[in-house]
Amino acid sequence: MPAGVASEHHYQALRFDIPVDRSFAEFRRQYEAAVPPYDAAAFNALVARKAPWPEVLDLMRERAPYNFLIYWSSGDLQPMMRLAGDPGHCVEYLMGNHTTAERMFRHDPAVMLYAPLRTAITSDDDGGGTRFHIEQPSHAFASFGNDDVAAVGVELGHEVAALLTHLGVPVPAALAG
Repeated sequence: MPAGVASEHHYQALRFDIPVDRSFAEFRRQYEAAVPPYDAAAFNALVARKAPWPEVLDLMRERAPYNFLIYWSSGDLQPMMRLAGDPGHCVEYLMGNHTTAERMFRHDPAVMLYAPLRTAITSDDDGGGTRFHIEQPSHAFASFGNDDVAAVGVELGHEVAALLTHLGVPVPAALAG
């Protein structure tokens, strides 16, 4: 594509809205235990000493028992939204694995638009209960038109399915395979 010419890449997203059979607070605790926070100090120490990539892989395997870390969380938005009269709870997350992302980044750094994955846990007072929300990773990553990137997107869907299985919530068939 010539320099200075914008391109458009359309894809269809598939968002899952998964019911959870426990309270918002309980599921949030379980999710955050299974997907621990990113330890910037530990990973930055590897960068500072220019550690070999296998050390990064080892640290990720050690820190992310279900292949994901939380890179960011909004915290519960309920206190702010309650000011407008909205009683529901919502915590947003950026969940990912930079060693998995690297396998796509090497083909196209723009994949970082969708990595880490965006997730949310919600609950409302209207009887809707607790829910887990995520988009199917394979759709976004397939939009890059690279088979290697698309394959990692499918793999991410399987890893999300394994995480949901561990958490004891329904796994959408499209994620399971």
